[in-house]
Order: sequence, then structure tokens, then C-alpha cells
Amino acid sequence: MSQTVLTDTFFEQFELHPLLQQGLADCGFTRCTPIQALTLPVALTGRDVAGQAQTGTGKTCAFLVALMNRLLTRPAAPERRDSDPRALVIAPTRELAIQIEKDARAIGRHTGLRFALIYGGVDYDKQRQLLKDGCDVIIATPGRLLDYYKQHVFGLNGVEVMVIDEADRMFDLGFIKDVRFIFRRLPAREQRQVLLFSATLSYRVLELAYEHMHNPEKLVVETENVTADRVRQVVYFPAKEEKIPLLLNLLERNDPHRSIVFVNTKAAAERVTERLQRHGFRVGALSGDVPQKKRQKLLERFQGGQIDMIVATDVAARGLHIPDVSHVFNYDLPQDPEDYVHRIGRTARLGAEGDAISFACDLYAMGLPDIEAYIGQKIPVEVVSPDLLAMPKPRGRYEPLPDEDEEGGADAAVAAPMEAGAPAAP
Repeated sequence: MSQTVLTDTFFEQFELHPLLQQGLADCGFTRCTPIQALTLPVALTGRDVAGQAQTGTGKTCAFLVALMNRLLTRPAAPERRDSDPRALVIAPTRELAIQIEKDARAIGRHTGLRFALIYGGVDYDKQRQLLKDGCDVIIATPGRLLDYYKQHVFGLNGVEVMVIDEADRMFDLGFIKDVRFIFRRLPAREQRQVLLFSATLSYRVLELAYEHMHNPEKLVVETENVTADRVRQVVYFPAKEEKIPLLLNLLERNDPHRSIVFVNTKAAAERVTERLQRHGFRVGALSGDVPQKKRQKLLERFQGGQIDMIVATDVAARGLHIPDVSHVFNYDLPQDPEDYVHRIGRTARLGAEGDAISFACDLYAMGLPDIEAYIGQKIPVEVVSPDLLAMPKPRGRYEPLPDEDEEGGADAAVAAPMEAGAPAAP
């Protein structure tokens, strides 16, 4: 593994609140990543920021430090009720919101700031009561947050900081109307700070920024500096029927300890998961319609080493915060170049190295030129040799077990292998 990409800028160089400095030290954060070194000098002065940075660059820490330092060093607005938040952090996916809240509690452990995590798919009344009890920072997905706001569970008059993370994904998932609704109900631009981050500062993202932000400072960490130098990328050109044996052979040869296999449809996720399980791989499926409790349990098992890989659709590409992913397989080449960058960003996080292996079959190969143009490089081509297409011998089929409180499925826990010689499913 290569060393984490860090700059010569130290957190102690900034005039941060001592309790915040203590939390950073406890987390082992001393030197800044490039996006942190760019963001903090601007954000700590109270200016709005529109930042371009990929997942895994340390942007979460950047906006959390700026947000917390502002709340710790400035008094709350006089019109704020005790139950109203002083800051909002809006994320497009539940997984991303969960990870941001986890990071916030770690960095802010000594500050006394109260955090509320709000997202759909879990106990509605419990989250409602959490908001009624009051908090300093709400970390949320847009839909559930607006639901509570429209019921007058909390107000927005006291919001001093608004963070939009992965703004481009807000457009992709149809949340941008909700985001604009929230913006229009915040205090005046001069009275609050907005920190917006996106994988790309596209026209639509910049339009949002200039529409609702106060003279935002545009900060960019280039894509090629984030992923290309640290991810070993290759592409194969298999026929459609060759993709399963090719994937199985590559998994056997590379023996990746923690992998994500990306597909373009839910049906493909189910099909690939079943074939991998049949050949003895401990694997779970993650797509948009998997219930939230199952999603969390699956990710916990993946992080804990109980399963070796996840087969995921692009709904899961954003917000996954899993360390030490060694390989990303694009079983289906994505149709959007931005999705390619987000997918391979699951590996090589914060300076580590990783492998991204893509299959460009007849159905999706037409998207490869756009991907290469977007990342600014040609992806090396590997030959699909005959030995890579010979169906490997199964390790012994793994069967998913039902969850204790839910029905089992492709994304449930994985049991021990069947006895050698036991019949496998067709």
C-alpha cells in the first residue's frame, strides 16, 4: 500500500477551537489532504465554498471541521428556538448520511454539539422525537427531512451553516427540488454559510451554487489526481456469455480479500450474486430496493469480513464508506462516465492502491470512449485468453442464511460451505 496522500498543511496551523483540535488529534488527524488544505482557509473565514472532490479525499472532514468551528466560536442566532438546528448536512443516500454522522461524532466528541441523523426506512416516531428534543446539527437525506419540516417538527430560522454533499448525485436521484425548497427557507445569504461539494462542478451544479450561495469560492481537486494515479485500471472485451467465467477466473487468480462488483440492473445483481454463491464465494447483493436494515447488516458483514464481496448497482455506488476495498469489478461498464469515477473510487481511498477491472461487452462498450475522455487517459486493454474462460471448479456452494428478524435473501448472511461432493443448484 502507498502512503496516504497528505499535504504539508497541518490542522494545528488553523485557529480551531481547542475542543475541536482535541477531537482531530484523537482521530489521528494531523496533516491535511489536498481538499482539506484548499477548503479550510476559505471556509473558516465564513465564505461559501463550491468544492469539486471525489469520495475518499477527506472532504467530509473538511466541511465538518469548518461547520463545527463556526458553531463553537459564534453565538447562536437570537431568533433560534432551542429545538431548532444551527446547521444542516444534506446527503443523497442513507449510507452517506450514516457515515457523515459517524465521522461527526468522532471529530466532535469533546465539543458537546448534538447531532441528529435523519433518513428514511427506519423508526419514524423515534427520529421525530429526536428532532423535537433539539439538536445543533441535522445530518439527513432530503425526503425524510422535508417530511418533518412540513409538520413543523423543527424550524430553519436558526440555520447558520448548510452543507450539500455530492450535489451532482442530488440531481441524479431527483432530490434537487427538495434541496431548492430548503434553500428558499433558510436565513438570508449574508447570514448563513453554504458548503457544497460535488464529484463534478457541472453546469447544473454551478447553476445551483450561484442561485443560492453568496459569492462561492470554487475549489477543485482534479479527478486524475484523486483516482487515476493510484488505481490500476484495465478493461477486457468479453462477449456477454463470457462475462461470468471471466469474472470467476479473475476472482480466483487475484483472490481479492474485499471486492465490489458493479452491475447496471437489479436483475443482473441477483443473477451475478447467485452464480458467485454457487461457486463458493461469500457474497451479498446491494441494490436500491433492499430494506434499510438489511443494507446496514450487509455492510456490517462486509466490513467485518463475514462476506468477501458485494454485488451492487449504482444506487449503492455513492455513500459506501468501506476501508481497504482491494478490487472493483465493473461487470457492466457504466453508461455515465461520472459513475465510472464513483465506482472505482470505492478502492484506492485516501492514498491506498487498488484495482479497477472493467468488462466492455457488446451491450455497454459504446460508453468506453466517453469514460476515457472524462478521466483523461486510455484504459489499458487485457486480452480475454482461453484459460480465462474455462469454468473454474466451485469451491463448494455457500448458502445465504435468513436474518434473525427478516426473511433471508441474496443479501443476507452467508453460511459455511456444503460438504464436498454435495449437489449444487443448476
